[in-house]
Amino acid sequence: MEKAGVYIEHARDLEVYKRAYAVSLGVHRATLAFPKMEQFALADQLRRSSKAICANLAEGFAKQTHSKPEFARFISMAIGSCSEVETWISYAFDLEYITQAQRDDWLQSYARIYGMLVNLREKLR
Repeated sequence: MEKAGVYIEHARDLEVYKRAYAVSLGVHRATLAFPKMEQFALADQLRRSSKAICANLAEGFAKQTHSKPEFARFISMAIGSCSEVETWISYAFDLEYITQAQRDDWLQSYARIYGMLVNLREKLR
């Protein structure tokens, strides 16, 4: 979590944003190797949901200057995207597009991100 007394200017300075961004880059790169028929289906869904976490944090963070509840709402949407990406990861594994090691690594990363998002939302209450 963020250090007490440290001023955060941008969403990209949040530790949860940095983690989610790094994992989403790996997801994006890996999905480029999915079969052509999946590029506009499963691969696209995985890319979109993984990137939506950071996008929702950025949009909500920008609005927090006038509405902390609005930021909390966007964090809730990021939590939803985190859950969504976990579902698509399971499909990718079950369809044998990713290895078990990749699945386990991504699911562990997203579980950590999910917890960080919940903690961040609680801090706003």
